[in-house]
Amino acid sequence: MVTDIPPGWGKDCGRETKGANAMSPSREPPSRPLRLGTRKRAYFIMMGICLLLFVLAWAVIWRYSTLAAVVMSAVALCIPPFAAIVANSGWANRQ
Repeated sequence: MVTDIPPGWGKDCGRETKGANAMSPSREPPSRPLRLGTRKRAYFIMMGICLLLFVLAWAVIWRYSTLAAVVMSAVALCIPPFAAIVANSGWANRQ
């Protein structure tokens, strides 16, 4: 008979648990999803930064360094997918 308990089993924040939960793995409570207003604000901030990077890159920065303008555009192109992920991360969008 094996008496070793796997790591993380039977412990609750460093304390031994008692009762029916003694052999179940310890789990952290699920984190709260962001509220709709917070998600919308984060989306608009991220998209605003994206637009700002594009406008600055091709209205101002290209005169000094074309490479810097291209790099700024590449960074701006990476922002919209993350903004969409943040905007769609609520409970209502889980299937």
